[in-house]
Amino acid sequence: MENTGLKVLVHASAFFAPFLVPFVLYLVVDDSEIKRLSIQALLFQLVMGALIFISVILIFFLIGIPMIIVFGLMTIIVPIIGIVKSLQGETYNYPIVGRWF
Repeated sequence: MENTGLKVLVHASAFFAPFLVPFVLYLVVDDSEIKRLSIQALLFQLVMGALIFISVILIFFLIGIPMIIVFGLMTIIVPIIGIVKSLQGETYNYPIVGRWF
């Protein structure tokens, strides 16, 4: 359970600074696992932001309403799952972006 606090911080940053904290930790920390997790968290937040933006545009066609609900829930639930896995000492890869790095 090395760097558990930093892992939890990366996952929890989705609720207060989704882009800043992973970027800063990527630049500051030398641990490769924290760097990989920071990139995944940053990419996940960017992808979810883009998907929610597209869903807002598609609301005019009524297909965007269920999409906004699903992507909004994913934006909340996925970081919580990551926090729980980090506290248990397990490795967690974000869905959608997975393990690209």
